[in-house]
Amino acid sequence: MPYVKIEVTREGVTRAQKQQLIAGITNLITDVLDKDPSLTQVVIQEIELDDWGFAGEQVSVLREKGITAQKK
Repeated sequence: MPYVKIEVTREGVTRAQKQQLIAGITNLITDVLDKDPSLTQVVIQEIELDDWGFAGEQVSVLREKGITAQKK
């Protein structure tokens, strides 16, 4: 029974995006590991920006500096 946990910062991930992640990860686990998709669990946890640190700083501070995770 595969279990996958995705942690993202709380920055407006939509319900539709979460559904895409859940479906995509489930399909990947099924295709790569040949696991039953009805037994695959995917959990998405959103973390507050103040509660996530990267490179020694809170993500909230990095965002204030204009540093984002957006693809360029």
